[in-house]
Amino acid sequence: MAERLMVVVGYESAELLDIAGVTTSLAMANGLGEPAVPYRVSVVGPGGGPIVCGSGLSLQSQHSLERLVGPIDTLIVSGGVGVQRAADDRRLVGHVRRLAKESRRVASVCTGAGVLAAAGLLDGRRATTHWQFAPRLAARHPEIEVDAAPIYIRDGNVYTSAGITSAMDLTLAFIEEDHGPELAREVARHLVVYLQRPGTQAQMSLFTAAPPPRDDLVRALVEHIAAHPDQDLGPAALAARAGVTPRHLSRLFTEHLGEPPGRYVRRARTEAAAQLLASTELPVASVAARCGFGTAETLRQAFVGRYGISPARFRATQTRRAPR
Repeated sequence: MAERLMVVVGYESAELLDIAGVTTSLAMANGLGEPAVPYRVSVVGPGGGPIVCGSGLSLQSQHSLERLVGPIDTLIVSGGVGVQRAADDRRLVGHVRRLAKESRRVASVCTGAGVLAAAGLLDGRRATTHWQFAPRLAARHPEIEVDAAPIYIRDGNVYTSAGITSAMDLTLAFIEEDHGPELAREVARHLVVYLQRPGTQAQMSLFTAAPPPRDDLVRALVEHIAAHPDQDLGPAALAARAGVTPRHLSRLFTEHLGEPPGRYVRRARTEAAAQLLASTELPVASVAARCGFGTAETLRQAFVGRYGISPARFRATQTRRAPR
């Protein structure tokens, strides 16, 4: 029987969950679905020796990265605290580049995008990674369109995913592509994860919010925006509240938040709307009003622009449950 060879690349101080999230999901698909083309999973590392993960636990490689040859169905590079050393290792990166040419799909989990970037595999592509690592990836690789919002992104045959547990979302997407939605849903139920968390869903959570700005004036305005999204938050109103000129306000926001006031306010309002959509049953029009959007259509446009998904579709992904 033919098999799909799924190769997961680890290295010193890789993240154990990045690897296990993939391998466990694929093994479960084999056990539950008895697919006509089962998965054969191989964890590989430099030299074929043990992979000492960032947690201190060791995994035994099943194959040497240097000696592995294709064809490969899917090549998946894990992330972890050791990713920068891995991305700076020219031999490791060279073998990832070589194997990518022999793979039908290429993917990364979390900060593993840094290795794909070092190999030139993300050049000219849209990609995501862990929200905290995204600014660094964008700064080091301006040729990549880095988007920190989605759970995962597919650009051609290259897939990148967000932080750690998104490994399961990405793998469920592979299972659905390969064997259909029923098997993917069955695996999700056994993993006790969302039945369908689309790649366009944002990495949105109170726990993934960026740290508050260090500047006292900007921090006070950010807190005001978060507490009063329905009020007048135009640049002139914010500048008057802070006692500075609109031009100076724009400089402060760009310096400390990386974007001008208008863009930050729109993003903050959209994120506030996402929280209300996920946690309440308010009509979309009411959510729009509470978050400072004039109409439900204005909210929809902002939501699609930021997350690539409509407010109604996002709410459905938050409330969907397994069928009885």
